[in-house]
Amino acid sequence: MASSTSISLLLFVSFLLLLVNLRADNASSGSDLDEELAFLAAEESKEQSHGGSYHEEHDQYRDFENYEDLEHGGGGYEEEPLPTVDEKDVAVLTKDNFTEFVGNNSFAMVEFYAPWCGACKALAPEYAAAATELKGVAALAKIDATEEGDLAQKYEIQGFPTVFLFVDGEMRKTYEGERTKDGIVTWLKKKASPSIHNITTTEEAERVLSAEPKVVLGFLNSLVGSESEELAAASRLEDDLSFYQTASPDIAKLFEIETQVKRPALVLLKKEEEKLARFDGNFTKTAIAEFVSANKVPLVINFTREGASLIFENSVKNQLILFAKANETEKHLPTLREVAKSFKGKFVFVYVQMDNEDYGEAVSGFFGVTGTAPKVLVYTGNEDMRKFILDGELTAKNIKTLAEDFLADKLKPFYKSDPLPETNDGDVQIIVGNNFDEIVLDESKDVLLEIYAPWCGYCQSFEPIYNKLGKYLKGIDSLVVAKMDGTSNEHPRAKADGFPTILFFPAGNKSFDPITVDVDRTVVELYKFLKKHASIPFKLEKPATPEPIISAKKANEKIEGDSAKDEL
Repeated sequence: MASSTSISLLLFVSFLLLLVNLRADNASSGSDLDEELAFLAAEESKEQSHGGSYHEEHDQYRDFENYEDLEHGGGGYEEEPLPTVDEKDVAVLTKDNFTEFVGNNSFAMVEFYAPWCGACKALAPEYAAAATELKGVAALAKIDATEEGDLAQKYEIQGFPTVFLFVDGEMRKTYEGERTKDGIVTWLKKKASPSIHNITTTEEAERVLSAEPKVVLGFLNSLVGSESEELAAASRLEDDLSFYQTASPDIAKLFEIETQVKRPALVLLKKEEEKLARFDGNFTKTAIAEFVSANKVPLVINFTREGASLIFENSVKNQLILFAKANETEKHLPTLREVAKSFKGKFVFVYVQMDNEDYGEAVSGFFGVTGTAPKVLVYTGNEDMRKFILDGELTAKNIKTLAEDFLADKLKPFYKSDPLPETNDGDVQIIVGNNFDEIVLDESKDVLLEIYAPWCGYCQSFEPIYNKLGKYLKGIDSLVVAKMDGTSNEHPRAKADGFPTILFFPAGNKSFDPITVDVDRTVVELYKFLKKHASIPFKLEKPATPEPIISAKKANEKIEGDSAKDEL
């Protein structure tokens, strides 16, 4: 019994000693960190601070981030104090009630906002007033994107505010009109107005065919009933072309529908090379909408400011793009059009004129297309931004094989990369597409990576701060401070949410998504972040204290004194 008591007492004493040691270690660690931060703060105070806080910068500006931004650009807003807003008619959505809300309202406008966003605050009273006026016509709601990250990611929110229109539960359009009550009300009332029109006379039919660049006509048994309702529901999903219906065989014939055809029948007519498309599916809202979406655009869309919306707002996200100079157009466009006929609804086919001075160089540069030779590639759209380049002659067979292999997931993506740097031993290491895996994904290193753009003013202001951080951390073998030009280099693990974007890749965890560094852009705050998140503990190596400088006279006196001591 005494032996058992002794053992228990010994274990208890050992536990107390362990607690004391842990507390001492923690106190020592905290003391070290305080000392390191004090040193860095003192060093920073010697120079004028560059750059502002992360949130201050991103509240006002959004830099170009992707292919679509080549058309739409960015904008800036200043935050101003605003009065309290009565938002009683604006629904507040979360992931729990979002699907039910958009599904229960034929027309639902949804705003994604951030509480710190000045433009969102300016929109709030206009949005609330529009919600009140539109009661019974459309429902308006808002989502705090900083709280509902999954929804914001699903709908690829890049800036604030972003406002979408949902029709019968499906997201159809981004609202880009005036951010005023009147602008919102006018736009939504137009969307919610009857979107299908009856044609009962040949004079009406001839006028429509003459005036409309593209039309959809349903040849029905009756202008009321289930068939008409399905056509009307499909028409609400499209707002850039007109829908008509008729029950007259004579009118149907003017639209190139045989009078004896089985009803309901549907055609889409365009004043383009491919003039007529005939619908042969089930006469349902979804099937009709898919047919119209696949056939309303030209077989090949020329990338221009006018044609950009047909690309970016298309429900089909995969793009097959031809890059060619103007003098190559007649040679390759007919081939691309021929292939496009076989892949309607699966790809948007695009032509980029490489030598167009307005956009050719910018678009080619975005995709990493260099030289003057024509090229074809597949692009997955702005969701994951993968690209697949055709390696071979631009024949119909090869382009078709590229499209088929992409759909079968047989292709290896292409990523842009600058040449490897000749030397890479600076305080901040240079990352390009072709050395990303070797340096950033090295499991034995904690890696801090800045993704920047050469033209970005904030990146330029941040550069001396980042270089200083790299200098302080240069001697720590387990930690790499690095940067990558995000305009000329790509990697699937480096997604930039504007410029600059700072990502942290912890050692031993490279298979997981990196941590976005969301702190003030100062040496001290970045250092604190690294101390907290680094997988491998480290300590700042401060420069050695230099020997004090003494005058020549005192130096001689010191030597003589030392000599006298030696003689004694």
